[in-house]
Amino acid sequence: MRVAIIAPPYPLEEAPAPPLGVCYVAAAFEQAGAEVRIFDYVVSGYSKKKLKKAMEDFSPNVVGSTSVTMSFPQAMAIMTDVKEIDPSVVTIMGGPHVSFYARETLEQCPAVDCIVVGEGEQTIAEITPLLAKGQTLENVPGLVLRHNGEILQTGHREFIQDLDALPMPARHLLPLSRYKALGFPVSIITSRGCPNQCIFCLGRRMVGPKVRYRSTQSVVDEIEALLDMGFNRINVADDLFTSNKKRVREVCNEIKKRGLVFGWSAFSRVNTADKETFALMRETGCDCVSFGIESGNQEMLKRVKKGITLAQAKKAVAMCKEVDILPHASFMVGLPGETHETMADSDRFAKSLGAIYGYHFLAPFPGTTVMENIEEYDLEVLTTDWTLYDANRPVVRTSQVSPQDAIDFVARYDAECAAEWKRLEDGFGKGTNTPLEDLRVAGTRKVAGTFQVLEEDLVEECGAIPEDMADAPDKALAFLVDAIAKHTGRDHELVESIMAPFFKNGHIRIVAENENACWTWTPNPGQAA
Repeated sequence: MRVAIIAPPYPLEEAPAPPLGVCYVAAAFEQAGAEVRIFDYVVSGYSKKKLKKAMEDFSPNVVGSTSVTMSFPQAMAIMTDVKEIDPSVVTIMGGPHVSFYARETLEQCPAVDCIVVGEGEQTIAEITPLLAKGQTLENVPGLVLRHNGEILQTGHREFIQDLDALPMPARHLLPLSRYKALGFPVSIITSRGCPNQCIFCLGRRMVGPKVRYRSTQSVVDEIEALLDMGFNRINVADDLFTSNKKRVREVCNEIKKRGLVFGWSAFSRVNTADKETFALMRETGCDCVSFGIESGNQEMLKRVKKGITLAQAKKAVAMCKEVDILPHASFMVGLPGETHETMADSDRFAKSLGAIYGYHFLAPFPGTTVMENIEEYDLEVLTTDWTLYDANRPVVRTSQVSPQDAIDFVARYDAECAAEWKRLEDGFGKGTNTPLEDLRVAGTRKVAGTFQVLEEDLVEECGAIPEDMADAPDKALAFLVDAIAKHTGRDHELVESIMAPFFKNGHIRIVAENENACWTWTPNPGQAA
């Protein structure tokens, strides 16, 4: 049986890691005996024409897609395209949005046959042999599906207790050269489960209230495998990584024992901060820790059941600085009961930390306490256009704070950042910036150009070269740079600064066949070009 997994488009501006959930799903299908491919539209453009060719080349029996709330409409549209291309394909969706919006998804999207609810690996293990035999799925728990003209929920599935029994994420199925060219960290998880009760978060419901840990051996094996793949920066995406200090130290000591050298970052909660643990993390390469602080008003933190204090936040940030870890703090605007005074409290507190910080707007995702009990809060949901649920714009209001009030508040912060950035832009290359500041400006310009190369498939679009250049890579690279610069209107020197490292680092290569020669992305080891 052949299974294609869709990684739907996701804004590169949001710094996506190689999609971890997609890779776990793909690995589960592989372990169950299916032949699997990932159709990745995160680091390449999507079109129905491209999807049609991929499906014709692979002829999948099953096509699955994940989605978060923001990408749900696009994922649903892609599944509609899948059915139009091949109505015989079984279509499956999973992920946090559809897990708590399953019936509505099936009602709104006739192209979707089945929803995998919550943690999906064990469900996949059970449905794969049934799908291979053309059998029905109504007796497999953990699904919402169409059955005899009705929408059927097949029952609750327990969470997986032994995480080490899961296969490693199937990152080998991703277009790894594109992700390495993008340059963002690759994410891992070392545990699942969250005992906290934050009303705006899906964690507790999606992965359960009891924390389940992977073994230290398994975690560091995965880190070592990622380094072997050519990644040099890793983000530990657990919400609770630093909560179990003994285990953090075991992981760090195993990293030291194996002599692994890489940069990494982690999420943490301020009420689990520990200087000794942070120091050991720094010793093994951790240089940044992110804290979700959410508000600078203590009463607000109690209201949203964050379970932290402002004093803990200050102490945690200070601990990071003491051991030379860069602290990052995240705040929310538009939480239930938000007022101009509570926003001012957040502004003062954020500035007092002396840390890098930023703001997001509250997005009450389906399945969260705040969305399911909206009538209990001082909150009005303004839209269910899920494409707007990117946390970069207000989709709610409180009795005291209008959408425009929230926008204006964040705009003042953005203006401060913009003024500083203009200073750096104006000083670029003029000797008024520090070398590090010039490096930041150059890097930011390169990032925007890199996004365009990936999103518009410019290596493919502009990659044809004269046959006599097939054995002259320097000339061929200059030809490619010229073509992309003309196509995009970007500065030639900037395009060269993007594409030359792509070639030097082995992300792109020249392929010559008969009288045709072109640039292409380098396939993963063992994969066809």
